[in-house]
Amino acid sequence: MSRALDEEETVLWPAVQQLVKSGPDRELVQMYPYRSAAPTSLWRQLIGKAQRELTFAGYTNYFLWLEQARFGEVLRRKVSQGCRVRFILGDPASPVTRQRELEEDVPLTLSTRIEVTLSELAKLKDTAIEARYETGHVSLSVFRFDDDMIVTPLLPGRIGHDAPMMHLRRAQDDGVFDRFAGHVEDLWGRGRDVWTIPTTEDADAQA
Repeated sequence: MSRALDEEETVLWPAVQQLVKSGPDRELVQMYPYRSAAPTSLWRQLIGKAQRELTFAGYTNYFLWLEQARFGEVLRRKVSQGCRVRFILGDPASPVTRQRELEEDVPLTLSTRIEVTLSELAKLKDTAIEARYETGHVSLSVFRFDDDMIVTPLLPGRIGHDAPMMHLRRAQDDGVFDRFAGHVEDLWGRGRDVWTIPTTEDADAQA
């Protein structure tokens, strides 16, 4: 059945997994050695079923626009249905970004990928989508879909699709899910709106 529907068995039958696992471990739905090993249908399903919150705390979020068909239209529809949509991006002008670019050493740089995402988000400025810069997640991406979450800890010198990937589902207070959710809220609280023109103080702080 899972093959016919192009879905993971753990996505189709989450109750079975919950019976097998116990304790904090039950929040781990699936683990992948590479983000690219996860089916694109998983992302599509999680984005599609989210009703309250979509938070994309990837440093560039670039791949979403490539892998998810009509992603901008999907986000626009989600916002119109009352879903909160947030993006946390790395600052393309930050020294943190430049250092990570040196480590990755690939032609399609982090700052270029961020600029592509900013260009796509600019098309959605007439919606309630929110976006902020924060560099505290250069080595860890967190994507939240209501009570589901995808976490990818980036390895030194590797790019996003080479990162290990965890699919989490919230099952308890102060569990693994809540720990990563708290990290995202910390990032958001420190972040700077991407559409705000930097002040002289901001520029000096980044120098």
